[in-house]
Amino acid sequence: MTRTLIAVGLMALVTYLPRVLPMAVFRKEIKSTFLKSFLYYVPYAVLAALTFPDIFTSTNSVASAICGTVVALFLAYKEKSLVVVAVFSMLAVYLSQLAFTYIF
Repeated sequence: MTRTLIAVGLMALVTYLPRVLPMAVFRKEIKSTFLKSFLYYVPYAVLAALTFPDIFTSTNSVASAICGTVVALFLAYKEKSLVVVAVFSMLAVYLSQLAFTYIF
């Protein structure tokens, strides 16, 4: 029972610390343009680092994952909505998996 309480306490601390630490460290307005731009892009970089490897392992073949990724990147570059990007990339994965199973 005590090991469980210690584990829960440590998990609470690890979860709470990243939320409180930035507020405690950055009390004044950040004037550095480099630091502002770095903090602006960090969420996008973290999201990409977490999701990008899973893209290639989420389908039966890497080739269909690449097809879906190419379609998603192209539509995102064209500034289409998130729903359009998601639907067409899923459709590209589905169709390419159908094509690869019948061709190969």
